[in-house]
Amino acid sequence: MVSDLVRGFSKPNPRSPDPSDESRQIRHGEPLQMAERPALIDLNSDPQRAAALLGHPATAGLENAGPDSAALAELARLPALELAPRLIGAMLLLGDVGGVIVETEAYEADDPASHSFSGRTRSNASMFGPALTAHVYRSYGLHWCFNIVCGAVGHGAAVLIRALQPTHGIEAMAARRRTESKRLLCAGPGRLTEALAISDAHDGLRLDAPPFMLLPAVEAMAIAIGPRIGITKAADRPWRFAVAGSPYLSRPLR
Repeated sequence: MVSDLVRGFSKPNPRSPDPSDESRQIRHGEPLQMAERPALIDLNSDPQRAAALLGHPATAGLENAGPDSAALAELARLPALELAPRLIGAMLLLGDVGGVIVETEAYEADDPASHSFSGRTRSNASMFGPALTAHVYRSYGLHWCFNIVCGAVGHGAAVLIRALQPTHGIEAMAARRRTESKRLLCAGPGRLTEALAISDAHDGLRLDAPPFMLLPAVEAMAIAIGPRIGITKAADRPWRFAVAGSPYLSRPLR
């Protein structure tokens, strides 16, 4: 199923791997070559050029940026296992800070590891809301986790955003994170929410309206797939997606 959903969201490419070899391509931690573009672009050295390479119309100052309603509507129709890889390469901004999504995990309603598995509660209510809204919750009482809700209202599925490659507001994020390491600014769910100052105040907010901006990736990226991390239930499911070779991941894929 994973090979089907990944093959489904990239345009045909004559240089793509032979589909007959897809069993090797989806082995945990191995890259899926889904575009001619390199898997990793140095977004920090030239955000304007990098945004263009990623298919975003945004400049470094976002003067011309704006959500593509048709592309967002398409994303809103996707289940978690299809949305998670489709979000790789998308740009997520909160105000004037943020970056390109490089790591995600899918959580479905019938998934024992999902925050919604036991049904609707006060803390997970937003996960049952409209697609492309934020589900923010406190993990083990330590830090906030930011998820993008997907599926029909009442379904209870979401995609956890595990890491960004920082492109905008780096100084502000560095001050919040108290680090000068760009690599560690948004490498992990807790670091990401601290860098973007995401809290429960953002729970349930739309991602296609201020203060958020979500710019879908226009082209597919080289993606590696592996099991999710930091969980004990259904930990073997290969529902973690990441830019192959990116140093900005929360952890290397295994």
